Amino acid sequence: MSAIRTAIRRAAISGECACNPARAVSVASVARFSSLVRAAPVARAAPVFPVRAFSSTPLRLSQKVQRDAWAANPIITYAELKPITQQPTDDILLIDVREPDEVALGSIPSAVNLPLSRLDEALAPNFHPGEFQKEFAFPKPLPAQKIIFFCRSGKRSATACELAGKDGYANVRNYVGSMLEWNELEHGIKPDN
Repeated sequence: MSAIRTAIRRAAISGECACNPARAVSVASVARFSSLVRAAPVARAAPVFPVRAFSSTPLRLSQKVQRDAWAANPIITYAELKPITQQPTDDILLIDVREPDEVALGSIPSAVNLPLSRLDEALAPNFHPGEFQKEFAFPKPLPAQKIIFFCRSGKRSATACELAGKDGYANVRNYVGSMLEWNELEHGIKPDN
């Protein structure tokens, strides 16, 4: 570093550079300095493929996520769901796709809320995970993660499964009975028809 400062001072004193001596270096002084420094051989790194972090067009996965055996049957029953709610894990994400005002009336234990009105945009590959976490208060699911969707009657959750599949999420299942069946079996509340 001191060699660079010396080169700058010499250039300024000799008049080779008419600029501010603290901020500029003449071409001649740089050439003199560069002849003093030996260039180290540069190792060639593996090619780096450009990734657009921010884009208006969504990036699509070049390799489709394979559906697990767990998601072979796209419908999950109450009997399968009940143990998952009793011992939740990070492996399976239970998502309530109803709007927040509906969720305020009650939900299935261990479920998180991602309204259907925001689901397609939120699960898109170009939706930043940090923004997802900030808006929905849980980490953005990975494309290979196991996800169970539910709503009030099973219709919106079926749509959620389709939208998630379109965005590269293959391991999704629909709790068709949804809140109507859950409330009936858990609390004895009959649905209003």
